[in-house]
Amino acid sequence: MTRVLISPTTLAGVQASFVDVLRAEGFELVYHGRPGQLDEDQILETLKGIDASVAGSEPYTERVYAANPQLKVVARVGVGYDAVDTAAATRHGVVVTIAPNTNQGSVAEHTFGLMLALTKNLISQHVGTRDGRWPRGTNLPLRGRTLGIAGLGRIGKAMATRAQAFEMKVLAHDPFPDAAWAEAHAVPMVSMEQLLRESDFLTLHMPALPETTNLINARTLAMMKPTAYLINTSRGAVIHEADLYEALKAKRIAGAGLDVFAQEPPGENPLLTLDNVVLTPHAAGVDLQSRDDMARSAADAIISLSRGEWPAEKVVNPQVRATFRWK
Repeated sequence: MTRVLISPTTLAGVQASFVDVLRAEGFELVYHGRPGQLDEDQILETLKGIDASVAGSEPYTERVYAANPQLKVVARVGVGYDAVDTAAATRHGVVVTIAPNTNQGSVAEHTFGLMLALTKNLISQHVGTRDGRWPRGTNLPLRGRTLGIAGLGRIGKAMATRAQAFEMKVLAHDPFPDAAWAEAHAVPMVSMEQLLRESDFLTLHMPALPETTNLINARTLAMMKPTAYLINTSRGAVIHEADLYEALKAKRIAGAGLDVFAQEPPGENPLLTLDNVVLTPHAAGVDLQSRDDMARSAADAIISLSRGEWPAEKVVNPQVRATFRWK
């Protein structure tokens, strides 16, 4: 019997359509039972006898593939795959897939949640009210302010339309822009430098790539307004965290909303000590709807590949097609 690992802890015990369709194909579902994300040693051992993985953010490395030659598919629940060594997967004949068009709404909503928490002082007002004080004050509006979107992909576009509903001015930067969409939705495309200088809120929506690593650093932070807020719901590697800490501590920017970190969990990260930061645990992409949609997309990819079909829109290492064999 084909065995499929359901790795994300958010899917443990969930009865949703991804369970039904996998079991209908005769697959055995395996849950690892650990409370958190698996590290390299744990995923290496857990994959023994597993044919395909509905994968979270655990690391799929050369060592993991080499120890599990029976593994055929790593189907990511999400659109990012920086924890997956795709070159090594291709060498070992493993297909890596993602779940496009499933979580952009969730990420956009969460991003606005971080923005509102910062501008409306929700954390401090909650704590103060709960503790018997009455900390009324003047909060900041979103309307009339400029939202700068770094990365106008699916999530960036979802941010743009929501920002316009908030009566915000929207600017965007993308190295490969969808010019037709931007024109149709009245979103000016600008340089990264202009985006940094003019944004009241700068929101990051880009993958972790060599060209985006530490894109936000002391130099680029110095271009931002001292009243500006930085929001990151993309990947922690995009920000040089030590530089951001210094900028926030010195109030060179007003604040930050962070859902992602260079190391996750972040451990004793000095960013956790600041009052002008709102933090969440890499949770932006997972609400009830997106969780089920992403898991179903991953399950469908596994089923398609098991039937000899090729879900091209989901496969991130198409070079493996020539050598891929389910049996």
